[in-house]
Amino acid sequence: MNETLIVNFTYFVLAVFVGIEVISKVPTILHTPLMSGSNAIHGIILVGALIIAAGARTPLQIALGFVAVLLATTNVVGGFVVTDRMLEMFKGRRLGAGGNPSTEEKR
Repeated sequence: MNETLIVNFTYFVLAVFVGIEVISKVPTILHTPLMSGSNAIHGIILVGALIIAAGARTPLQIALGFVAVLLATTNVVGGFVVTDRMLEMFKGRRLGAGGNPSTEEKR
């Protein structure tokens, strides 16, 4: 194997371990702001994936670039959906007729 590939793979593995360690220590109350911050980071990753995919020349590079763009897009959209659902939990329920929560608010 190429020495550069081994070094880059080592960085990747170390980043995975650091990420798991950092995320596992986050208190529950901070999950929503953390999700919003990670969405911004994944937006940057999406731009990087688009730039790399634009410079792809071989079929393997094109396929990997497509997969990178697809996964980054899915992660950004999914992150915003999860953040939106988490923020919905903090909104109060409106009272409908008779003092009961309206059926629109029950989900």
